[in-house]
Amino acid sequence: MVQCYLYKIDKDTQIAQNDTLDSLTVTAYGTDSIIINNQKKVHDISLPLRYTVDSTKLIFKYSKTKRDTVVIRHTNTPYFLSMDCGYQMKQAITSVHYTRTSLDSIFIANNEAGIYGKENLKLFY
Repeated sequence: MVQCYLYKIDKDTQIAQNDTLDSLTVTAYGTDSIIINNQKKVHDISLPLRYTVDSTKLIFKYSKTKRDTVVIRHTNTPYFLSMDCGYQMKQAITSVHYTRTSLDSIFIANNEAGIYGKENLKLFY
């Protein structure tokens, strides 16, 4: 999972501050998968990465007409955990590309995706 937190830049001080979106729906491009369904007061999100290919394309819908597309490129490295658990997948973000309808920028804070809640992406609005 990729852990993302939302920020905005204060125009006077030029310092990043926590931000909240009124509503957000996130879907996986090319599928009928809804990852986040019209969540209200969003300040952080967890997004899954595909493990069969090296990129994950997501659609962020803010309203019926406003949306951004985010493409996360990543590496997938299987590793053997144990006889009982089998293999797991290590995933590392290599780059992020996005449209700028509502999004201003995305900063990779930590490229190692995981399940421990460590911040991976800073989304600036």
